[in-house]
Amino acid sequence: MNKAIRQLAIIGPTASGKSDLAIKIAQKFNAYILSIDSLSIYKEIDIVSAKPSKKELNQVKHFGIDVLNPNEYFSVDIFIDIYKNVKSICENEGKNLIIVGGTSFYLKSLLNGLSTLPTIDAKTTLKVKKELENLQGCYEMLANLDPEYMQNISQNDAYRIEKALLIYEASSLTPTEWFKQNPPKPIIENLDIYNIDVDRDVLRDRISKRTHKMLDLGLIDEVCYLEQKYTRLPHSMNSIGIVEVLEYLDSKVTKKQMLQNISTHTAQLAKRQQTFNRTQFDNITSAKLEELEKLLT
Repeated sequence: MNKAIRQLAIIGPTASGKSDLAIKIAQKFNAYILSIDSLSIYKEIDIVSAKPSKKELNQVKHFGIDVLNPNEYFSVDIFIDIYKNVKSICENEGKNLIIVGGTSFYLKSLLNGLSTLPTIDAKTTLKVKKELENLQGCYEMLANLDPEYMQNISQNDAYRIEKALLIYEASSLTPTEWFKQNPPKPIIENLDIYNIDVDRDVLRDRISKRTHKMLDLGLIDEVCYLEQKYTRLPHSMNSIGIVEVLEYLDSKVTKKQMLQNISTHTAQLAKRQQTFNRTQFDNITSAKLEELEKLLT
């Protein structure tokens, strides 16, 4: 029988010191780390995502980093599958688990859970694949059947259109009706969550310094490489740090303005993260980095 593991989460805005704190705690508590970061999940997006260094990754075993190629689709259900696999590994190897990152929406999804999907057989999968050859037609049909569900789905979002169509074909219910009849169940319960509280001025200064460090590490070369290999089409290429460099490469802005734009947009993201973390979690301890370090180590 697998031993129950201890799990905790460390969240906070970008550049707040989450990764360093997680490594210290993991070393003290015999734990692995699961990253909840919507960019670190991708291979080759290293500088833009401010991934932990090779040295840091070698100090403690990390999961959720370098999993997908930048042109592959990432979603909350993929993240939940990663979490379940990591939890199983921790149980088998007698390790605790620290969940850490800035994309707290994924943590929220673990606490809220996802609805189960209907059983989808090979015949249904084949039928849907054929129907999806006319993606626009599928979108319009689903929008007429279930305008509530489809209102937040783009006409070009093949992944989510396919998911909606599979639900409809397999269950004969619209996605809205299916999810109403099959409400989500929490995947983690009673999780201790620690939020790093950072003064906005301090955070802006850290973000500015980190942006200049990214430039020194080869930010522009990395974005050039990603564009050449994957084009600008993948969703990951719309990320902060990539978009601004592409504007610079298009001669729309100077290098100085590019750096300013990255810092400004990152600070705006950090503000949204702070608001989300403050309002979306019940069982949460918020404190300055130094206080959390004393509390947890």
